[in-house]
Amino acid sequence: MTATTAASDRKPTTGGHPQRWLILGVICLAQLTVLLDNTVLSVAIPSLTKELDASTADIQWMINAYSLVQSGLLLTAGNAADRYGRKKMLLTGLALFGIGSLAAGLAQSSAQLIAARAGMGVGGALLMTTTLAVVVQVFDDTERVRAIALWSTVSSLGFAAGPLLGGFVLDHFWWGAIFLINIPVAVLGLFAVAALVPESRHKQGDRPDLLGAVLSTIGMTAIVYAIISGPDHGWTSGQVLLSAAIGVVVLAGFAVWELRTPYPMLDMHFFRNQRFVGAVAGAILVAFGMTGSLFLLTQHLQFVLGYGPLDAGLRTAPLALTVVVLNLTGVGARLLPKLGTPWTIAIGMALVAAGLAAIAVLGGTHGYGGMLLGLVVMGAGVALSMPAMANAIMSAIPPEKAGVGAGINGTLAEFGNGLGVAVLGAVLNSRFAALVSVSAASLPAALAAADGPAEKARIADAFATGLETSQLVGAVAVLAGGLLAAVLLRRAEGRRA
Repeated sequence: MTATTAASDRKPTTGGHPQRWLILGVICLAQLTVLLDNTVLSVAIPSLTKELDASTADIQWMINAYSLVQSGLLLTAGNAADRYGRKKMLLTGLALFGIGSLAAGLAQSSAQLIAARAGMGVGGALLMTTTLAVVVQVFDDTERVRAIALWSTVSSLGFAAGPLLGGFVLDHFWWGAIFLINIPVAVLGLFAVAALVPESRHKQGDRPDLLGAVLSTIGMTAIVYAIISGPDHGWTSGQVLLSAAIGVVVLAGFAVWELRTPYPMLDMHFFRNQRFVGAVAGAILVAFGMTGSLFLLTQHLQFVLGYGPLDAGLRTAPLALTVVVLNLTGVGARLLPKLGTPWTIAIGMALVAAGLAAIAVLGGTHGYGGMLLGLVVMGAGVALSMPAMANAIMSAIPPEKAGVGAGINGTLAEFGNGLGVAVLGAVLNSRFAALVSVSAASLPAALAAADGPAEKARIADAFATGLETSQLVGAVAVLAGGLLAAVLLRRAEGRRA
């Protein structure tokens, strides 16, 4: 490593970059574009079905191509940023994302749109990892928690704003405009990053870990594909089991290779660090609880309470807005030094669990009013716990590995998201099937097969009961994860002291 590189990697511990807050604004704008694209497509499904004559399988691949490519490449993208330069990879990610958006907006067939979405996934992976790595680079220890909190706020803002922005654009323009609006943001980001963001890298050895990159990409893609396709194809189907088996075997091979190669892309010895493991466990389970519960809540609002898709989206917004308000005001960043990381994460995840329980118990008896209370409580918990966990993960990893650390953080979020939908969805389906005597695979199908209003009411009540059970399971899992993370982090701090 050169002296210049070493100095740039040590910079965050000696003082922040003089333009750090402006840089944070630039990278948050780039991050928001990526996150909006995760949610904005959902409202365009009817238009895509009509205009491109897309089948259900085509629509699934339009959505999943982006997620699969992005998830599979997160670790590789983070490692590339560390080796070849975080600024360089950030510029590359913005360029690829802009080009992919242009191709998607001008697509004339389902196949072209799927390919463009996959290309956008490559750019998205580079942006997801390099933005967090740059935050760690330009902020010193005293301001980093607040900066990460603001960075993570963008996730909640993207979740809330995606469907609303997509609905507005589709009301005034054709479906391709939801992709073309990314282009001016990408161009602005390119100029701003080139002018403001300092370069840093940490090149280890003469050669990159190509085999590690291939194994991690194949393994993560296979696991994420199994999680995504499980609800549609069945968890015991050959397609899902084969994909999961390939993912597990390849990732096991990746772990063995990383322990043996002299210049690994992921140092497996990180997992001996209890601080790192505690933050990892917490990050997976808070994503598990939040995404899984919102997946269930959307169904409850539409199928049980009768709201339309846009109205249902608006009624889940208080969760994201609570996170945005608390992080913008710096509540979590001020509490973390006073409470310490273990207590902050424990309290935050306890609030997430309490919010889930409130939605389950009060949502059934008090309608949306009970859900609203649970959403606000969940939002407060997420605002406390997620920045603290991201900071714990990044601080447990050497600064020269910031890109890989960001890749780990993003991979955990994707894994927790998929796991939450899969597990809580399976609990809902099994409980629903046990309470009704029809063989329909979903609530709409069961209602269509029902004989009379009384039977429909009984089926709707069974679905609501299944939702309550699955959300309570999620609450227990999140609370247990918070306690586990707090214990491990507490032990790690005691050993370090």
